[in-house]
Parts: sequence; structure tokens; C-alpha cells
Amino acid sequence: MKQTYFINGMTCTGCKSKVEHILGNLDEVTSVNVNLETKTAEIEMTTTLDAASIEAVLPKKYKVQEASVNVFASTEAPQKSELKQLFPLFLIFFYITTASLLLQLKFWDMEAFMLDFMGLFYIVFSFFKFLDYKGFPSSFQMYDPLAKLIPAYAWIYPFLEVILGLMFLIRIEIPIALIATIVILGITTIGVTKSLLDNKTIQCACLGTALKLPMTKATFIENSIMLIMAVWMLINIYA
Repeated sequence: MKQTYFINGMTCTGCKSKVEHILGNLDEVTSVNVNLETKTAEIEMTTTLDAASIEAVLPKKYKVQEASVNVFASTEAPQKSELKQLFPLFLIFFYITTASLLLQLKFWDMEAFMLDFMGLFYIVFSFFKFLDYKGFPSSFQMYDPLAKLIPAYAWIYPFLEVILGLMFLIRIEIPIALIATIVILGITTIGVTKSLLDNKTIQCACLGTALKLPMTKATFIENSIMLIMAVWMLINIYA
């Protein structure tokens, strides 16, 4: 069942991410969707929670009021909405792939294509994270295990993406960049996989908080592609 609540006190994407993170970790909650413009949170739960219970787990500055009655979730509408929300991700992947292919147009080299793809991937995705740098860490900590354990890691993560992107594009210390990619994205993929297995509907921070993307199998596939490329190239280097 779903319940909608007014949550007064939310002023930025950081607030939005914090509320989603706290409520998403409740045992009774299966998904949370916070709308910052309307100051509402749509919560899908297994057991009904009243406004007082919701307010009790949030920081004191947030005031909660019930906004609507419970309704049963439809299974078809969210799927359509999810595909629509993921369109920016697919479009970005198309542009990155096209740009990487064009760079190899005259002299095709599979390894060079993969290095350009990974470099552009990191640079483009870091750009979106910097659009709302203050709001990104809260969203990232919702599912990345290392960011949960070491909050400072979430703050430096966009800078790591820039560094790795430049290393791939300029061809600097490629083995180190590949190993770092496997470690960093491997950790994130563990968190993504756990969120998917727990059926938690949370916002993906892959494109920061400027673009609202749901955590889905597409996120898992996105990380897996980069991991497969990194492992394949590392094997080729040391083979």
C-alpha cells in the first residue's frame, strides 16, 4: 500500500536525499519517492505508518502531516514512469558510445575505443554530480557501502571520476586506472545489487541529483559494462 505525507522543512536536494535515505531504511518501507517541489513523500509500505511515526525518525526540523489515504500500487504505471526516467541515461550512453566510435573512425583500435569510452564515461558522469555537489553525497551514501562507512568518500568521489577519466583519455598509468575502476565500481555494484535484491526504490546518484533516476537493473548493467571493460583490458595488458 502507498501513503503520501507532507514533509515541511525540506529546502534542498540534500534534504530530499536525507529523508529518502532515512525512510528507505525502515523495515516497513519498500520504496520512497520525495517530491521537493510539493514537499511530499510517497511511501510504499507493508504496514501502515502514521504521520507521528514518520516524524519521529526524521530530524526535528521536519514536520510531517498525512496528505492522502492509502492506495494499492499499480504495477503497470511505475514501469512506464521508470522507462521515461531512464531515458537521459540511455541518451548519455548513446552519445558517449558515438563519440568513442568517431575518435576511432580513421584507425580502428578496440582497446583505444574502450579507453576513450571509459574516459568519457567518467568525465560526463562527474559533470552531472558537480551540478549539485552538495546534494550528491547524501544520495550516494544511500547505497554505496564505502560511502556509508566513510562519508568523506562520497565527497571526493566526483573528483576521483575526473582523475580516472583524464587518465584514460590521456593514457596515463592505465593499469592503475583499470584497477581503481574495478575496485571503485565493484564496491558500488555490490551496493546496487543489494538495493535491487531488497526491492528498495531509491534514487540513483550515477548522474548526481540534477537528473532524478531510479535505482534499477539499468544501473547494475551500466556498472557491469565498465567492470567488464576494465577486467578485459587488465587481462590483455598482463597476458
